Amino acid sequence: MGIGATDLRQYIIGPTLKNLNLWSLAAENLLLGTAAQESKLGSYLHQINGPALGLYQIEPNTHSDLWENFLNFRPQLSALVRGLVPSSFNVNDSVFELIWNLSYATAIARLIYDRIPAALPDADDIQGLGAYWKQYYNTSNGAGDVGQFVENYQNLIHGQ
Repeated sequence: MGIGATDLRQYIIGPTLKNLNLWSLAAENLLLGTAAQESKLGSYLHQINGPALGLYQIEPNTHSDLWENFLNFRPQLSALVRGLVPSSFNVNDSVFELIWNLSYATAIARLIYDRIPAALPDADDIQGLGAYWKQYYNTSNGAGDVGQFVENYQNLIHGQ
């Protein structure tokens, strides 16, 4: 069984997003839904037959691209994210932080969404959050669908 949704919201997602100055209830719910869909709230931390890692199942290439093409051009935000890992931080090695460092993984997942110019759906629009996840995170090439997102959100987050 994965991490409890209440604990994940209260102790990981909320504080991490507030530290990055990227908190909103919609962002918090989107990340909870993403974790529910991608890893069943941490029930597994490495994609079966694939490269994705951690609670949010972030691929190493996506992680590298975020650093190379987004964070490297935002020094203040980059410094906040670097502050979530040990002082020996190295972008190439930090991909493994996605597995065991829940705050770091949360920050990276939030920033994947933050790169998107489209506004987040309303916080209580689970169908809309699922559509946003599908379009911008899972993409048309991904195996997941909006219905699965909604079902996992209802079962793993509301059902708790």
